[in-house]
Amino acid sequence: MESRCKFWLPKKNRFCANAPLNDSLFCGNHNSRPEGQWIPCPIDPSHSVLDKNLEGHVKRCPFLKQAESLSHQPFYQKGINAGDEGEQEEKQTLAFNDSRLPNIPISSPLDNISSEMKRNAVHAMTLPELCNLIEKIESVHELFSKDIQESYQMPETCNLWIKREVEERKLPFQEKHVMQQASILGNLETSGVLNTSQRRKLSECEKSDKEDDGVPAVIEFGAGRGYLTQMLADCYGIKRVFLVERKSYKLKADRSLRQNERLTLERLRIDIEDLDLSAVESLKGVSFLAIGKHLCGPATDLTMRCCFPEYRKDNNEHYNANKYFQGLAIATCCHHLCQWKHYINKKFFLNLGMTKEDFHAITWFTSWAVDANHDSDLADIANCRSHLQSTEKEKCDGYESGDEKVLANMKAVERAALGFKCKRIIDMGRLMWLRERGLDSQLLRFVPLSISPENHLLIAKSSNPV
Repeated sequence: MESRCKFWLPKKNRFCANAPLNDSLFCGNHNSRPEGQWIPCPIDPSHSVLDKNLEGHVKRCPFLKQAESLSHQPFYQKGINAGDEGEQEEKQTLAFNDSRLPNIPISSPLDNISSEMKRNAVHAMTLPELCNLIEKIESVHELFSKDIQESYQMPETCNLWIKREVEERKLPFQEKHVMQQASILGNLETSGVLNTSQRRKLSECEKSDKEDDGVPAVIEFGAGRGYLTQMLADCYGIKRVFLVERKSYKLKADRSLRQNERLTLERLRIDIEDLDLSAVESLKGVSFLAIGKHLCGPATDLTMRCCFPEYRKDNNEHYNANKYFQGLAIATCCHHLCQWKHYINKKFFLNLGMTKEDFHAITWFTSWAVDANHDSDLADIANCRSHLQSTEKEKCDGYESGDEKVLANMKAVERAALGFKCKRIIDMGRLMWLRERGLDSQLLRFVPLSISPENHLLIAKSSNPV
């Protein structure tokens, strides 16, 4: 007890078990934070460091070795899929040019607009500005809401997973994840990206040297533990898999996947923002299918840009093409994290008369979509529309105070309805971007709200399959 941290943990009814720091009663987690300017570590922003200690920290950061190794990979190209926002981006890059940093990949904390910054900007709006923005959201949503269809799929091919008859170690921790994965694959099958002739039940997975015609390689972006790929490989006989994930996870599906002698697996530990697919040696000349569940915030935009890298033609015209792309299925989520810099279709917002500031406000509103009870009332957002509009009109006509009071007085169901509309608008811009590239694309609700409020699925199919 004498060598333990003196911080009391009431839920565990004991003191912290970590060793205290020198000349302190507490460990590093519970010791009071020194005063000074704390900034995100430029090597890995998941932790912070005092600005005055930055030079020493970057030399011994636990993630330094990984960053140095990544910088030598041929498929690493810093910010290749990041997008841009013109002069502002250049200013940010110059502002973070610090001679104390080693020559390794770094992450600039100035790239992102935080949720707090978005909230403050919304609360700084005048009441007429807020009402005008809400009216824009309502009008835009009305234009595109009919383009979103429900498609809850539970394919027979995935029955062994749905009925939880596969090995326990393969299954996600919660049943709802199996239902979401099955519906994603079912929608891929329905759309024709996965053909029914390519089905391969677990009981029929005999060893064979013959290649399955038409089955592309699969790249799972934001793969996490890789359970979606695990189901896809088990049920559809995919033979080549790439898992893209910047973090390290325990209890991954990799071990089980590597035991499949018919399958080749490669895990790329890299941020999607920095991944040059054309430089992945084992993927050159190979057609591929891109999947992801759930791709948080800008990760969806980064993935789309990664699949369709931008080339310059005749020095002044840009076009996007990838002849090896076969299809895409991305379940989007965490729209409140989206950033203007990364967003794939800024033109969509600008053409609707919306600004970058409007975009950031809309992303902040999306966090309200998960606030309410999703059992039944919010299944049809249209039911909330007229009530929300009339309520907002009354507020805009009746309140003379700031918009913070207006927002605070909105009911949870109203806030959630507005949040869902904002999510749909953001995803609709992504859908339009895919269609502009000649892809057969859809935006679907792939599971009921009671399973997950993050239930938007982007599906795209190449019109010129290899």
